[in-house]
Amino acid sequence: MSVWWAAIPVGLGGMVGVGVLVRRRGRQAVRWVVVGNLALLVAALGVLAFAVVGRPAPADAVPPPAAPAAAVATTGTGVGTMTGSTGAPTADPVAAPASSSTGAGGPALIAAAIAVAGSSLGAAIAVAYTGAAALAAISERPELFGRAMVIVGLAEGIAIYGLIVSIILIGRA
Repeated sequence: MSVWWAAIPVGLGGMVGVGVLVRRRGRQAVRWVVVGNLALLVAALGVLAFAVVGRPAPADAVPPPAAPAAAVATTGTGVGTMTGSTGAPTADPVAAPASSSTGAGGPALIAAAIAVAGSSLGAAIAVAYTGAAALAAISERPELFGRAMVIVGLAEGIAIYGLIVSIILIGRA
C-alpha cells in the first residue's frame, strides 16, 4: 500500500512538469507529451498481456514425484486401489490434477484495469461537460463559483471510485 502513497507526489510532480513544459515550449512540448503517453500505452499493454498469459513457471520447478511403489489391493468387484505401506488407500496420483500458479490473478488484474480505464474515461467526459457549463455560468454570475466547482468535483469522483475498486481487486489477486 505504501507504493500507492509514494506515487502521489510523483504524479503531481509530473503534472506540474508537463504544465510548465507546455507553457515554455508550446507545440514541441505537446509532441513530447504525446510520445510519452504512447510509451505508457505500450507499457500498459505489455502489463495487460502479462496478466492475461500469467506468470512464467520458475526455472527451478521440479515435476511432481512419481507414484510410490505400493501394493494394489483388489476389492470384491475386481477394481484395484492403491495402498500405501500401512495398507490404507491412498489418493490416485492420476486423478488429482497438479496445482498451477499460472494465471491465478489474471482475471482480477484485467478487471482492475477495466475499472480504472472505464471510470477515468467516464470522469473525463463528465468533467469536460460540467467544466464547460461551470465556466459559462461563472462568467455570467461569479458568485456561482463554489457550486460549480462542487459539481465538477463530483464528476471527478467517478475516477476515484474506479481507483478504489481496482485497489480492492488487486488486493484479491
